Amino acid sequence: MLLRRSERDSVLLRLRDGPQVVEGRGVVDLSAFVGQAAGAEVTWAGARYRLLRPSLSDRVQHLRRKAQIVTPKDAQYLLYLAGIGPGSRVAEAGAGSGALTLILAHAVGDTGRVFSYDRRPEFLEVARRNVTAAGFADLVEFRERDVATSGIDEPELNAVVLDLSEPWAVLESAHSALVLGGYVATYTPTYNQLERTVQRLRSLGFEEVRSLELLERELHVGSGGTRPEFDMLGHTGFLAGGRKV
Repeated sequence: MLLRRSERDSVLLRLRDGPQVVEGRGVVDLSAFVGQAAGAEVTWAGARYRLLRPSLSDRVQHLRRKAQIVTPKDAQYLLYLAGIGPGSRVAEAGAGSGALTLILAHAVGDTGRVFSYDRRPEFLEVARRNVTAAGFADLVEFRERDVATSGIDEPELNAVVLDLSEPWAVLESAHSALVLGGYVATYTPTYNQLERTVQRLRSLGFEEVRSLELLERELHVGSGGTRPEFDMLGHTGFLAGGRKV
């Protein structure tokens, strides 16, 4: 559950009996609220909080970061590129801090499965802790493996999502692991990486190949003075995708 005081002050916790230690904040006991509907008020450390069911953005906001994460604007479009939805079997590489893992697990739901690969055990451990804290542990299987050299070992996948420096090295293995009609989607930061990735997609016979970049600009909304914000979230990465047919 989300213990929320304000937009900038909230804590993600398990709703269970007994006291829980909140790192750097103290101890809170939510036993009295187990079985109650969301919305209850909680007094803790002299302040009033609201107990809410956490959204996906709440879960991502509270994860501990060890590596740079795929931003929400890019992550959501990766779902679209890869055709991911309830019941999908999805492999991702690499796991990083687990932000994209959370979004994938949320998308596949209780009937789907996410297989998260990373060659660095310290990243896997951070991602595993974040996924567990977000309540998605039962939907994700973590595997320590260098897919660039050893390939993806899970068959019959609906989608493969690659957030790697050399995604082209994994595409042949991804093609073999995908079911007919399955998709691959990649996330790379530079033009050179994008070029090599798209060229490899085409040479392997993937169809519906496309590549794009998403830019995000918020709006300042005021009475008679609505305008674009001066700052924007510009380049974060290039997205590419293709389909096995």
